[in-house]
Amino acid sequence: MPRFVLLAALILAAAAPTAAQSQNSGTLDFDKLSAEAAGWLSGLLAINTTNPPGNELAAAKFIAAILEKEGIATEVLESMPGRGIVIARLRAGAVPDPARALLLLGHTDVVGVDRAKWTAEPFGGAVKDGAIWGRGAIDDKVRLVATLAAFVALKRTGVRLDRDVILLAEADEEEGGEAGIEFAVRNHWDKIAAGFALNEGGRMFVKDGNVAYVGVQASEKVPVNIEVIATGPAGHASIPRNDNAVVHLAAAVAKIGAYDAPVQLNSVTRRYFEQMATLEAPEMAKWIRALLDQPERLQHAAKKLSEANPVWNAMLRNTVVPTILRGGVRANVIPSEARATMNIRLLPGETPATMIADLKTLVNDPQVRIEAATSLRPTAPPSSLDTDFYRVIEQVTPAFFRGAIVVPQMSTWATDSAQLRLRNVQAYGIIPFPLTEEEIARMHSDDERLPITAFRKGVEYSFRVIEAFVRAK
Repeated sequence: MPRFVLLAALILAAAAPTAAQSQNSGTLDFDKLSAEAAGWLSGLLAINTTNPPGNELAAAKFIAAILEKEGIATEVLESMPGRGIVIARLRAGAVPDPARALLLLGHTDVVGVDRAKWTAEPFGGAVKDGAIWGRGAIDDKVRLVATLAAFVALKRTGVRLDRDVILLAEADEEEGGEAGIEFAVRNHWDKIAAGFALNEGGRMFVKDGNVAYVGVQASEKVPVNIEVIATGPAGHASIPRNDNAVVHLAAAVAKIGAYDAPVQLNSVTRRYFEQMATLEAPEMAKWIRALLDQPERLQHAAKKLSEANPVWNAMLRNTVVPTILRGGVRANVIPSEARATMNIRLLPGETPATMIADLKTLVNDPQVRIEAATSLRPTAPPSSLDTDFYRVIEQVTPAFFRGAIVVPQMSTWATDSAQLRLRNVQAYGIIPFPLTEEEIARMHSDDERLPITAFRKGVEYSFRVIEAFVRAK
């Protein structure tokens, strides 16, 4: 059976009417829309956009062809040879109002694969065991296609808009954005300027088969790489030395690896934990309330929460993780230098210089120096949790995923929303697919795939949220 036909058959079979469908769908058939979008996804997954080198221009042209078939004016812009972005717009009126516009964005590049560890072709878009397989089936081609489907549906159904809706399929997210969001913001801001944006970044939590909450990313930590460098005299390994650079580096790495920065709450993480206290079991809820309301128990509460969930630990403080060690040229030679690359994740508003100063004090070794290597993303303010768009998400979510609540999140990972927030865009991140912890863990991992039932839900949920915000009241 042809791949696209099989996708359509599986989605139609899996689809079941929801309360949201029966009350609000109008003439839009989400089963057919999802089946069609699954074909687009399969085709997009088949384009190898591993970054580096990217090759996103091929993906940009693929998406542009879909949009142009719908009669939507589309522009493909080449940011570097073989790399590009797509911009399209649905207009609410003759004169655009950037402050009211909604920007929908997603990235077409993906991380690399180890083919030997995959049981399906990673760039095939295959349908297998009720799922769509391929690199990008969770991050981020699948969400981009769900957004594309919602964008196309707005055009097909003739929804009367009270604000422009802009679609941006961008490149290079996985390597910092120079050929993607940086290119778009720096050179083509007039084409994508908006007051609001919907991007990746949040997480859904599924419990007992139901969505308990939808996480909406409203802020993110800032990644910075540093180099820890130990130096000493070179020599023959037959003669041990106390000033061995490798030994001094190992001691520094051990100290830094065990370091816990001070606990800090900001507006987004405080709101997150306030709402998590209503969802967690009584014992864990007790420690969350202590974190929020009992300053004298804050450190102990943070310890309990960090031990229970590593993500919570990362949300509560600046972190530093050793990732690469280098030193030595021969087994019988003491090297004159040994290095460690470490990845820092800073809370919004924190500076690398302050963190580096703290680490220098911690290491306290004249043979070791610490240097800032690269800041991978800009520091950006959080998005407001008091906007019309955020309130729409809060209203649509429990109606679609029965009883689910919306929880704001500060992601510990970086997204392209940071560059938008620096331009005063209220950017929010959602992964619209109900996935278990086991399923979401396949992102950037082997055998990345998305259940077809989750894709069907995500397409409709994306449309519900977007349409509720942009339709004329």
